[in-house]
Amino acid sequence: MTSFDPARYLPDDLLARIRERAVVHDRENTFPHDDLDDLRAAGYLGILVPTEQGGAGLSLAQASVLQQRLAGAAPATALAINMHLVWTGVAKVLHDRGIDDLAFVAQGAAAGEVFAFGISEAGNDLVLFGSDTTAEPDGEGGYRFTGTKIFTSLSPAWDHLGVHGLDSTSADGPKMVFAFLDRDDDAVVARDDWDTLGMRGTQSRTTELRGAHAPAHRVVRRLDPGPQPDALVFGIFAVFEILLASVYTGIARRALDLAVEAATVRRSKKTGAVYADDPDIRRRVAGMVLAYDALPPQLAVLSHDVDTLVDHGGRWFSLLAGVKHRAVTTAKSVVDDAILVGGGSSYFSRTELSRLYRDVLAGMFHPSDPESAHATAAAAWLGPVTS
Repeated sequence: MTSFDPARYLPDDLLARIRERAVVHDRENTFPHDDLDDLRAAGYLGILVPTEQGGAGLSLAQASVLQQRLAGAAPATALAINMHLVWTGVAKVLHDRGIDDLAFVAQGAAAGEVFAFGISEAGNDLVLFGSDTTAEPDGEGGYRFTGTKIFTSLSPAWDHLGVHGLDSTSADGPKMVFAFLDRDDDAVVARDDWDTLGMRGTQSRTTELRGAHAPAHRVVRRLDPGPQPDALVFGIFAVFEILLASVYTGIARRALDLAVEAATVRRSKKTGAVYADDPDIRRRVAGMVLAYDALPPQLAVLSHDVDTLVDHGGRWFSLLAGVKHRAVTTAKSVVDDAILVGGGSSYFSRTELSRLYRDVLAGMFHPSDPESAHATAAAAWLGPVTS
């Protein structure tokens, strides 16, 4: 079997350009259109699309490695592209299980179309299992969606938006409806409201749906509200959590590399020795290494299990929520330590570590957030709350 070479899909020169532009997009609060154009030209939008559908045919495990690599250059670009890769990853999960309901996603991605993730809603901790957005049947198998979605990454650039809403009027309702909207629908309105502490390049703006229409052939699921064993729900959760964890693992690795670089060039005025020889610095860097080294193997194993249809049964959700939670909290801790190793200069906003320090904070707000991750783990091991 041919070995996987990440540089084939993300060459060093491309990553260098993306890294150079990241500081500009962070400073100016702009979307990285050039990054998207370069990644599209490199075929990156189709890395998870099977070869017979025009893509690169990579596994989720391989995409995880690539997203770690991309995040090391530009976390916001990686996080934005993540949301497109989620949908192509779900299409792959379904395809691998003999379900081609999202074949149009795979084909569109292979052609360079961009898919975005329009699921998050303010205060909706049900996430996939409920929605404040109304889904009104159009009488022909399609739906009109009315509601507000938040954290819609790729807002200036997407071609198709995957959304969900609640149909409470049909005779068999209530039903959760999952469907895709097109950008040329005037009933989809993006607010220019993305001015955040970090991850500024994602431009994850609020999106208002004012009766936005999905025709019947773009309605992909009608499910009962609440947890479901449906492959679409599993696919969304699995790919979303794994690729999110990959981005924050990439941030951790970049922070570690920057800390090592700083330790080898900074010198003590007191002793004249480089800080790499200082026992306290060595211990701090060692702690970063020990924490970081646990993440890539976990991602590799869980991604492989999704790729090969391993059945973890009821444990799947706690395993997936857990790897995302550990990646984020570990990355935050590693960045904190890298700042200390880097010294006072790291406090200046012009430094890459300063940007990583802000970017890594976004991880706490993605599902599964810390409370949800702990609740999921407790339910998996202790069962549901009985009183």
